Amino acid sequence: MLENLASFYQNISLLGGLMFGYELGIISGALLQLQMDFHLSCFEQEILVSSLLTGALLASLVGGILIDRHGRRRAILVSNLILLCGSLILTLAGSLIWLVFGRMTVGFAISVSSMACCIYVSEMVAAHQRGLLVSLYEAGITMGILLSYALNYIFSDMTEGWRYMFGLALAPTVIQFLSILLLPTKPVVLNRWHCDSQKGLLQLQNNEDGEETKPEPCTEKHYSFLDLFRSRDNMKSRTLVGLGLVLFQQFTGQPNVLCYASKIFRSVGFQNDSSAVLASVGLGVMKVIATLVAMVFADKAGRRVLLIAGCVVMSVSVTAIGLTSWTVPLDKPGSSQPKMDLPNQSNEETVQNTSSPFSDTPNKEHMILNWITLLSMMAFVSAFSIGFGPMTWLVLSEIYPAGIRGRAFSFCNSFNWAANLLISLSFLDLIGTYSLSWMFLLYGVVGVSAVIFIYLLVPETKGQSLEEIDQQFSRKRRRFGRRGNFAHAQYQRVEHSSAS
Repeated sequence: MLENLASFYQNISLLGGLMFGYELGIISGALLQLQMDFHLSCFEQEILVSSLLTGALLASLVGGILIDRHGRRRAILVSNLILLCGSLILTLAGSLIWLVFGRMTVGFAISVSSMACCIYVSEMVAAHQRGLLVSLYEAGITMGILLSYALNYIFSDMTEGWRYMFGLALAPTVIQFLSILLLPTKPVVLNRWHCDSQKGLLQLQNNEDGEETKPEPCTEKHYSFLDLFRSRDNMKSRTLVGLGLVLFQQFTGQPNVLCYASKIFRSVGFQNDSSAVLASVGLGVMKVIATLVAMVFADKAGRRVLLIAGCVVMSVSVTAIGLTSWTVPLDKPGSSQPKMDLPNQSNEETVQNTSSPFSDTPNKEHMILNWITLLSMMAFVSAFSIGFGPMTWLVLSEIYPAGIRGRAFSFCNSFNWAANLLISLSFLDLIGTYSLSWMFLLYGVVGVSAVIFIYLLVPETKGQSLEEIDQQFSRKRRRFGRRGNFAHAQYQRVEHSSAS
């Protein structure tokens, strides 16, 4: 019975991530066709890309209330129904207004689903499996992105192929909706012994002597939203960690690498739509491989190690992209490479020789720098999928008490989507004003700042139950280092008293 339930939770996590990643990545290839079919200006392209983020931001403002008051399972079901409606709108859309409305609807749905799925799964599984199964959501995201890139390539030369791209999202949505109907309504009962193992779904943790650890009574706690900013149960520190992770996750440039991958590849020498989209498929493959690595090591190496390692590689990668595009100004007029195809270019200016993915007469130096850029982008998405991708949401699902977990997750998620919206909405304008190289060099500086933040402030939570993490936050202050910084921010397991 437990094995059957575990497989259902795996499916929920995987399908939730699959839909999220698919909707996030499909616009990369669809935008190339939509730009031509609807004659979209640069601003209209940014509005279309950002409309999904706008819907997601709106959902993050109200999704926490839905999740805490009506349950995680019901929130997932509602999000599935909304996603079905949004996908149908996009498939049948005949104008920019309907496309924007459809993308906003889809964004609202995947935002609610992402929060509910991560919390639901984290509460239903044992501590030693939580890293693996919550990371499975990120694996689903990477598979969804890979699938979207592959379908972008398949439909890139088909008339109105973007309709098929958007319409195929219906299948996994229906499957998840039917699967969630078979699972319990309330995954956690707060007023029982050892809240992390209700209804026999979780295994009791063993101590070092191999004896079963006796649980402490777990009493239900009620929190208001304003408690997130108060010293009660050290909630201010939890909020600082959560907000820091989601903001650094976005300001390191990840949204633009995903949403504008095909356009970036066009700007660095991949000349036609098919070759640029095919290069994006390579990014999807690297994300899947890297996420599988993160799943294996999340409960072994720990959250902090993967976050720091991922940030270091991301910083080096975007710095390399910035330096190579600085050496060969690929995104500026007059370069021997095609620039980022912006809206005012005529069709004649954007049509290039399709016999090679690179420009007609590239010299050897330019070819080497183009491939350095490609490999750097692959390293970037791999590092993100090992670190920030799965670990941010895993830590967020662990550090807050159950009584406010939905609202706290939603609050942090709102900043995540707001930052994502800001970055994506301004990306094309900023590279047109300052250049691609300056933008990626800035991302490198932000990545270094993220490494420092994680090292000083983010706790290690591997191997601890949700109650142990909560009690440790509530009972003990972090130890300050010699210079007033938190010393490694690693929490020890709570030693339960054996007294009855």
